[in-house]
Amino acid sequence: MTPSFRPAGRLAGCLVALLLLGAAHAQELVLVDRPVAIVEEDVVLKSELDAAVRNIRGQYATRPDQLPPEDVLEKQVLERLIVNKLQVERAQTSGIKVTDQDVDAAIGRIATGNNLSPEQLRAQVAGSGQTWEEFRRSIHDEMLIQQLRQSFAQGRIQVSDSEVDAAMAAQAGNAQYHLANILVALPDGATAEQIATAQKKIEGVKGVIERGEIDFNAAAVRYSDAQNALEGGDLGWRGLDEIPPTFANVIRTMQVGQVIGPIRGPSGFQLVKLVEQRDAAADAQPVTEFHARHILARVDDAHPDGQAHAKIDTISARLAGGADFQTLAKEDSDDADTKAQGGDLGWFDSDKFGTTFGAQVAALQDGGISKPFRTDAGWHIVQRVGTRQGQGNQSQRAQMREAIGRRKLEDEYARFLREMRGEAFVELRLNETPAPATTPAPGTAQPEPQQPPQPPANGG
Repeated sequence: MTPSFRPAGRLAGCLVALLLLGAAHAQELVLVDRPVAIVEEDVVLKSELDAAVRNIRGQYATRPDQLPPEDVLEKQVLERLIVNKLQVERAQTSGIKVTDQDVDAAIGRIATGNNLSPEQLRAQVAGSGQTWEEFRRSIHDEMLIQQLRQSFAQGRIQVSDSEVDAAMAAQAGNAQYHLANILVALPDGATAEQIATAQKKIEGVKGVIERGEIDFNAAAVRYSDAQNALEGGDLGWRGLDEIPPTFANVIRTMQVGQVIGPIRGPSGFQLVKLVEQRDAAADAQPVTEFHARHILARVDDAHPDGQAHAKIDTISARLAGGADFQTLAKEDSDDADTKAQGGDLGWFDSDKFGTTFGAQVAALQDGGISKPFRTDAGWHIVQRVGTRQGQGNQSQRAQMREAIGRRKLEDEYARFLREMRGEAFVELRLNETPAPATTPAPGTAQPEPQQPPQPPANGG
């Protein structure tokens, strides 16, 4: 059984981040615009990079001393844009699609989640310096990346009942920890020299923090290889079940403000800071349960994928034409357990039928019908009937299962991104002198190797 990660919920809370970072998708050509990186078949334009850097500086307007020098910040932001473009391209080549209607629905959820009318949302977007088209493009790409994460999780992220049992038994009270981290990454199969270099760097970072030459958040922005570097290494609030075992036993003994490490983990060497600690008992939230129906076109030896896909597409077209969902489920669904009930699945926690299925249900409004999607069983269409808040031990177990799955997904997806970045064709042109042309054109200079910022060696 796999956990659900509720990607739709993320969109409702990401307005600020999208307003700050979404303008990085600006594609308008200006006099000095030029490519600063070639990313497979795509490019990162100087205008995109400049917009993203401006927005990062806006986030740190009240604490500019935490930002690294301009050249270091540009490299950090450029690397994030490169990884985002690689994720979008991978999603598209994997057959993941996001329609204009999907974007409209997501924007509606963002407005509702931020208590804004559509007109107020447009005004906020305009005030951020973005055009409405740029904002929509940023939503589109964010949705592609979320669906890529869902697809990645399917079949890879498993949480057993025994893991849930052990985590619940080991849970000490209801403590939650607000953490931040700094990562010096190591590739898979790192050589002794690479390990020694990374260890020297992380020890140097810790040294400058301990001597008070730089605070932890600023060091994260400047030196961390993690995806959250530009957020000052902030990991948010986590229970012990959401913290890798390598760190969990140490973190429960830490004092607020304390920094531990370097600790060698799966991704490399890390420093971890305990920012705050709280008792989460009062904040415990019930888990949302869903009532849904589905239609299945099974994939097995007797039903090839292409045949099942064609069948579900036909059913989807009939539903779009106004056919009744329950009637089609009774006639055409391959799920013998629910066919007679019109595909009715009853009430269930979002993780019950796996990550992909739960994410599809969570993304719908009550009464909404999904597009065809694939799971291990075959091709599905799901209709959400209703929602309610679950209670009791089952709710706690579902929360625990989701937390463990989220932590596993973070580790595995971070490794996936490093591998994708390492295998991709990326040509950096950040320091090229722009040609005196009015339109950007690929330059002819040799690619500039990316040099990560290096802290002082430990002790000076």
